[in-house]
Amino acid sequence: MKNYAPNTTQYGFHFKAYAENIFTPVIRRQVRDERIQNQGHYTVYLPAYDDPRLIAKLTKFKNVNWDVFSKHNHKPFRTKNVSVQAIHNERFITSMASSEGVLCGAGFETPAEALYMKKKLLVIPMKNQYEQQLNAVALSQMGVPVIKNLDDKFDMVINNWIESNRIINVDYPDMTQVIIDQIIEKHSQIPLIRDIRKSG
Repeated sequence: MKNYAPNTTQYGFHFKAYAENIFTPVIRRQVRDERIQNQGHYTVYLPAYDDPRLIAKLTKFKNVNWDVFSKHNHKPFRTKNVSVQAIHNERFITSMASSEGVLCGAGFETPAEALYMKKKLLVIPMKNQYEQQLNAVALSQMGVPVIKNLDDKFDMVINNWIESNRIINVDYPDMTQVIIDQIIEKHSQIPLIRDIRKSG
C-alpha cells in the first residue's frame, strides 16, 4: 500500500466498521429507493464465467429461476430455467431487489447492496484477485457462504444455500454526508498549519 497508494491518513469502507476510520458501505440512493420484494428468482453476476459454463451449472438446479447478467452476450435469451441478459444497471438493481438471493463475485458493491437489501448471498471470489479473496474472508466471517469455483464438489453448498432461509442482518445507514463532514472538519486546518510553519 505504501507504493500503490501513498498517504498520511487512511479511511476505508468495508462490510463492517472494523476500526475507527473504517466505515460501512455507501449504498447508492437508487438502491435505497428501490422497492424490496421477493419474486422467487435468483440474480447472478459472475463475469469471470462465460455463459455456457453458467448455464451448464445453473440448469442442474431445476427448481430455481436464475436471472443471469452477462458481459459476454448482448442479446437476451433463455435456456430452460436460466434467463441471460446483458449487463444493465437499472434492470440489475430491480432484479436484485425482487430476488430471493444473489450469486455473485466477492467484489464490494454488489455483495454490500445484496446484504443491504436483506437478500440471501453466495459469493465466488475471482482467482488471483487479492481484494476479492479478502472480501470473501470478511463475508465468510459474517456467515455468508463462500465457494472457490463452480466445480461439482460445491453443488451441495449451492443447494443448501438455495434451501436455506438465512439472512445476514446488517445495518448500513446513510452516513455519506456525515463522513465527508467529519473528514473535512478533521483535516481542513492542515494546509493552514503548514502555511504558518513556513511563514514562521
